[in-house]
Amino acid sequence: SRGRGPQLAAGAAAARGDWLLFLHADTRLAPGWAAAVRGFMAAAGHAGRAAYFAFALDDPSPQARRLERLVAWRCRVMALPYGDQGLLLPRALYDAVGGYRPLLLMEDVDLVRRIGRRRLAALPVEALTSAERWRRDGWRRRSARNLACLSLWFMGVPPRLIARVYP
Repeated sequence: SRGRGPQLAAGAAAARGDWLLFLHADTRLAPGWAAAVRGFMAAAGHAGRAAYFAFALDDPSPQARRLERLVAWRCRVMALPYGDQGLLLPRALYDAVGGYRPLLLMEDVDLVRRIGRRRLAALPVEALTSAERWRRDGWRRRSARNLACLSLWFMGVPPRLIARVYP
């Protein structure tokens, strides 16, 4: 089906493990990710928790570093990592919160909000995401569009309408 929500849900349904790791196609994990994941999964009390990686962009520009700092702030203050940071969670938690809903977009925000701040943890490894969209659309314009979509989501605007802002 069209949209990331249905596609991610289909991937989760096909997966057979006790833990799920969701990662966007334009994101790759930095060296050391496997050890961090194994450590998180093995830690006592993490069977009911989810984890995300530090956001990083594959661009050396000051704009990229600024955006990385803003994303780190959003995660720290709002407990709101996006899908391009990866999401690691036990299948039992994924199922308990209802998994990915069939949304065209904002599926990551929807799921993370249902997981909740108390069950989220940051991993000390970067998820390196392609900066191509920001370079193409403009750093400020792309970031403003993302913020507009998030604001519309929190105001209760349906994702099908938000999709008009986020082509």
